[in-house]
Amino acid sequence: MMRNIRWLIAALAAFALVAAACGSDDAETASAGGDADCETVDEVTLQLQWVAQSQFAGYYAAVDEGFYEGFCLDVEIIEGGVDIVPQQQLGSGAVDYAIAWVPKALVSREEGIDIVNVAQVFQRSGTLQVSFADAGITGPADLAGKKVGSWGFGNEFELLAGSRTSGVEPGDDYEIVQQNFDMLALINGEIDAAQAMIYNEYAQVLETENEETGELYQPEDLNIIDWNDVGTAMLQDAIWADSPRLADDEAYQDQTTRFVAASLQGWAWCRDNAQGCVDVVLNNGTTLGSSHQAWQLNEVNGLIWPSPGGAGVMDTDLWDQTVEVATSEEVLSAAPDDGSFTTEYAEAAIELLAERDVDVNGESWERVEVELLPGGE
Repeated sequence: MMRNIRWLIAALAAFALVAAACGSDDAETASAGGDADCETVDEVTLQLQWVAQSQFAGYYAAVDEGFYEGFCLDVEIIEGGVDIVPQQQLGSGAVDYAIAWVPKALVSREEGIDIVNVAQVFQRSGTLQVSFADAGITGPADLAGKKVGSWGFGNEFELLAGSRTSGVEPGDDYEIVQQNFDMLALINGEIDAAQAMIYNEYAQVLETENEETGELYQPEDLNIIDWNDVGTAMLQDAIWADSPRLADDEAYQDQTTRFVAASLQGWAWCRDNAQGCVDVVLNNGTTLGSSHQAWQLNEVNGLIWPSPGGAGVMDTDLWDQTVEVATSEEVLSAAPDDGSFTTEYAEAAIELLAERDVDVNGESWERVEVELLPGGE
């Protein structure tokens, strides 16, 4: 994936451009995301997959804490919605960058949208299959004979591939039920296992009162299947850029390095300043409650940190696993070409952050205990 000597020259040039643009010899001031002495400021648009929530906290923090400003960028974050496909927005030229799951973006790429993954922010999958403990579902083989919820829309591939690893065929050995983007069908007993993101729908159950006890459900009341453990996890949130622009536009190349660097700095700040980061999200108009957002950030941090190879740098083994699942489930007709991801911008960003003493590995990060309140308030 590396472009060897050509990229080394480009990376050094990008570093020089950033140094010249931001004109800061004070690493301490720069690392604080303070005012930069910029000859020009690039206006940048970022398309999210969904509405404001802690899933995207690092980007909001990079705006609010001045990290984008410190890299001579003026970033507008555009929320997503049910009718918005981020990678299509990027491919159409409506935005400069987009956050999208890898398999979904690769499908769009196979359909002709020429985009490239420039920073793999989530290093792990957040998708679970959740059931109540008394259902006895502790692994994929236990799905046999059960009603299993799935959202569809490309979210089901880890489930399908995971059950097949245990010889349990979807549709034949268990019934797949179309599930809403909530956990009501599980709580009401309409399905035996529900699809959930560890940072969102799983918490929704734990925010719900158990009518038998009058208390909130507890983790011990539930079983989860984690596709990271099964071996069919697929890579999710990544920063995608416009491939033709990267190939032809040196200014966009430089901007991409700075954008990735500031975004990763935002995520590092959220790792080290959890409550402050939750406050940033709450101040940006989220509709979800404070305790839910705190849970979400804690679990999203767990999908990013630790990053042994450096935040945003692709783990090629997990990329290969994602592609294998996508092709085996016929999500993709063939493996994507070599232009589908690059590590060069994330690696260049890490070099810039090293100059600002930003920890891009997070080896010492540990989950904290978050108390969920009724309804996530």
